[in-house]
Amino acid sequence: VCGCLGPRACGRCRLAAYCGPEHQALDWRRGHRRSCGQHAAGDDSADAIPEHNEFLFPEYEILIEPEEPEFPADSSVGPDDEQGAADTSKDRKEQEDLRATGSAAFQALDEETLEAMAKHETEEDKIFQMFKEQVAAEPEQIIRYCRGGEGPIWVSGENIPEEKDIPNCLCGAKRIFEFQIMPQLLNHLQVDSLGESIDWGTLVVYTCANNCGEGNAYLEEFIWKQDFSAGSVELPSSS
Repeated sequence: VCGCLGPRACGRCRLAAYCGPEHQALDWRRGHRRSCGQHAAGDDSADAIPEHNEFLFPEYEILIEPEEPEFPADSSVGPDDEQGAADTSKDRKEQEDLRATGSAAFQALDEETLEAMAKHETEEDKIFQMFKEQVAAEPEQIIRYCRGGEGPIWVSGENIPEEKDIPNCLCGAKRIFEFQIMPQLLNHLQVDSLGESIDWGTLVVYTCANNCGEGNAYLEEFIWKQDFSAGSVELPSSS
């Protein structure tokens, strides 16, 4: 039903398998009661055992690509580059004109208004704006991986962990940042069909710096959940 190992089977139809009693009880309430009864009565149609969309997320292929540098390394200049340089020069002049106009407008404002405008541009706004600018380059990205690198990009200035908040590994070594899960994944998982709220700004995973463990055994690591702040607006996601 949920994609995990299902050693338990429905005692009536023996067709639906479960990882444990919790999912069996949940599936019974969400429709297996009816479908199991149909099958027990001799109904062998495909609808006898329904799809368990409330348990299974859709599957996708994840494409892994390095992040492009902000400024290309190639400095060669071609015709298109010359046109781009001309456009940039024009844009720069327009920006200077706007800046001059803005400065004149600011001078006309009283001190109280200026103070209110300054307070509006808080540190929180800056952090969220940086997040949006970083994501805008690849709006479909669902995971950002950089083990031991610069660290995650945060969606908010609130609830950012300090070093003491990240527990050491069971082997005693420090845990370091490895990857973060982006909020765009929520759209692909179609979580609205669950009938329950699943939401995050970003999920940040920290793993053992010594990469301890042997074989194929799973090891416990640490995840930090950061939500969008009350003042920020969640990024729109593509369909």
